[in-house]
Amino acid sequence: MTTTAPRLGNALARLLILAAALLGTLLAGAAPASAHAALTGSDPKDGAVVATAPKEVNLTFSEQVAMSPDSIRVLDPAGRRADTGEIRDLCSGSVVRYGVGLRAGLPDGTYTVAWQTVSADSHPIAGAFTFSIGAPSTTSVALPDQAPGGGLVGTLYGIARYLSYAGFAVLVGGGAFVLACWPRGASVRPVQQTVVRGWLTLTVATLAMLLLRSPYTGSGELSDAFDLAGLKAVLETKTGAALTSRLLLLGAAALFVAVLFGAYARRTDPKEKKDLAFGLGIGGTVVAAGIAGTWALAEHASTGLQPGIAMPVDILHLLAVAAWLGGLTVLLVALYRAPSVERSAVERFSKVAFGSVAVLAATGLYQAWRQVGSWSALTGTRYGQLLLVKIGLMAVLIGIAWTSRRWTQRLAEPTTRESDETAGTGEAAGADEAPGADEAPGADETAGADEALEAGEVAGADEALEAGEVASDTEDVRGSEVIDPERAAQLARQRAAVATARRKRERDADPERAGLRRSVLTEAAVAVVLLAVTTVLTSTEPGRTEEEAGRATAASGPAAVPDRPVDIRLPFDTGGVDGKGVVRLSLDPGRTGANALHIFVERPNGKPLDVPEIKIALTLEAKNVGPLPVAPDRIQTGHWSASGVQIPMPGEWKIQVTVRTSEIDQTTIDKNVKIG
Repeated sequence: MTTTAPRLGNALARLLILAAALLGTLLAGAAPASAHAALTGSDPKDGAVVATAPKEVNLTFSEQVAMSPDSIRVLDPAGRRADTGEIRDLCSGSVVRYGVGLRAGLPDGTYTVAWQTVSADSHPIAGAFTFSIGAPSTTSVALPDQAPGGGLVGTLYGIARYLSYAGFAVLVGGGAFVLACWPRGASVRPVQQTVVRGWLTLTVATLAMLLLRSPYTGSGELSDAFDLAGLKAVLETKTGAALTSRLLLLGAAALFVAVLFGAYARRTDPKEKKDLAFGLGIGGTVVAAGIAGTWALAEHASTGLQPGIAMPVDILHLLAVAAWLGGLTVLLVALYRAPSVERSAVERFSKVAFGSVAVLAATGLYQAWRQVGSWSALTGTRYGQLLLVKIGLMAVLIGIAWTSRRWTQRLAEPTTRESDETAGTGEAAGADEAPGADEAPGADETAGADEALEAGEVAGADEALEAGEVASDTEDVRGSEVIDPERAAQLARQRAAVATARRKRERDADPERAGLRRSVLTEAAVAVVLLAVTTVLTSTEPGRTEEEAGRATAASGPAAVPDRPVDIRLPFDTGGVDGKGVVRLSLDPGRTGANALHIFVERPNGKPLDVPEIKIALTLEAKNVGPLPVAPDRIQTGHWSASGVQIPMPGEWKIQVTVRTSEIDQTTIDKNVKIG
C-alpha cells in the first residue's frame, strides 16, 4: 500500500489554527502585571491606623525598579494629591526602598497610596493600598480596573514579543541550516523566502514593541504609541536601548541574508564557496549572538542572581532554540516545496538538532535553578507550572524528533532515484535539467509553471503529453521550414511543467519521504506551542521571587491598629557612686520603618540623673540582624533622644542599653520587645 503525505495547504492550515488557538489560550491566561519585582513592604502598612500624619510613605521591593516622578501617588479621602511629588531613593545595600514626602497638616481620614513602576526585567507592575490617620473614613478614590500591561496594548505587545522570538528563530536557524546542512538550499526560492520573512517579522515586531513600549508601561492607551515625548523617554531606558540595538543589528543581518542568497548561492568554485561560507559563518554567529543579547540585556537574565553568568547562558539558550526550531521550519518548507532534499542534509541537521538539545538541557537546568529556587516553587507558582509544561513539550518534541531520525535513516538518496529515472527515460532526464537549474534563464518560468500545474491549470498539458499530442506538435514544428520561437518556448515550458508534476507525484508517493514530512510537520506544530509557552514564561514572575515576596508579606503580619509607642523600664546598677537608677525608653510609633527614640535616666526617687554616656543597640536574633547601634543625643539632664531610628523588619527585637555613670563604671541591660 502506497503511503502519501498530506497536502501542504491543508496541513499548514491545520497547523496555523492549532497554533493560534493554543497561543490565544496561553496569552489569555497570562497575568499582565506578573513580573520580576514585587512589593514586599510599606510604611505605613496596608490598613494601618496611625495617630499622627507620617512625614512620608515608603515602599520596599524585592528587586530593583525604575521610578518616575508619578510612580508613587498619595491621595486624600477626596481624591486630591497629598504627596509632594518628590521621589526619594532610600535604597541601602540589598534593600530596595523608595519614598515620597507628604504635605504638612493632613487631616484625619483614609488615604490611598497608588504606585506604578517598571521592574528591572522590563515588565510593568502596579498596586495600591490604604492607611488612615486618626481613624478610618470613607474615600472617593477610584483606581483604574485595568492592570498595567493589560488591555489591547498589552495584547498587541504580547503578540509582538511572540513574533519577535519566532522571527529570530527562523532567521538565525534558517541561515544556519543552509550554511551547515544544505548549501544547495541557498538557491532554492522557497527557502530564501522563508528566511527573508523571518527577518521581516523580527524587524516589524521590534518596531512595534518600540512604539508600544510607552503605553504598555504607562497609560495603556493605544494612541500614546505615537507620542514623541513618550518614545524619547523609552529610548532612555534599558529596554529602549536593547530594542534600538536590535534594529541596528538587523541591518547587519540584512547584509548577511543578501550575501547568503546572492554571492554565495551563485558561487560555483568549491574553494571560493568554502571560504565565503566560513566568513558568513563567523559574521552570522556574531550578529546572531548580538541579537540574542538584546533579550538577555533587558529581561530576566539581567537581574536577580548571578546576572554575569545568567546573561551569557541566556544567549546560548536562545541560539540553541533558533538553531533547532528555525532549522526545523526551513526543513519543513524544503520537504514540501523544494524539488528534493538530500538525505545527507537531513542527517547533518539531525546532528545540529542533537547538539542544540544538549545545550538547551544544560542552560535550561541552570535557568530553572536560578528562577525557581525550590521544589515547592516548581509546583506552587505559575512560573514553575509553566516550566513543567515547557519541559513536557520538550520531551514530546524530542520523541517526535527521534521518529523523524528513523524516517531519515530509511530515506533513499534522491540522487540515486533520479539516476535510475534518467537511465530509464531520456525525456525525464531532459525534464530534470530544466527545473533543476535554479540559475537558468527559464527557471522562474518553470517555477511559475509548477505553481500553475499545482492549481490545475497545466493538468491538461500533462494529459496531452502523455497522450502524445505535445510530441506530435513538436514533430510538426521540427518538420516545418520555419520554427515559431514562441511555440517552441511554450512546448518547452509544458514539458518542464509536466516533468515537474511527474517528479512531485513520485516524491509524494515515496512512503519514507511522506513519513518524514508528516513527522517534521508534527514536530513543527509542537515547536509553535513550545515557543508560545516560552514567551509567556519570560513575562511571568519567577517562582523564587514570588515565594520570597510571599514570605516577606507573611512575616510582616497584620498592622497594629492603632500604632502604639514601645515603652519599657530598665533598672540598672553600675556599682559606683550614683550608680543606681532606672532607664525609661520610648520608641515611637513602635513599628517597622523610621521611629523616634526617647531615653530618660532617673534616680531611684524619680529625679533626673545626669550620666556621661548612654548607648543603644537593636538586635533581631531570629533573623541574625544586628546589633544595630544607635547613638542618641543629649537634650537636657537625664533626657536623650534620636530621630529616624530604622527598624528594618518586624519581629522580637532585643533592646540593649549601656549606661556609663563614671569613667570606669558602666553596665549593659536589655529587654526583648515585639515590634511590628
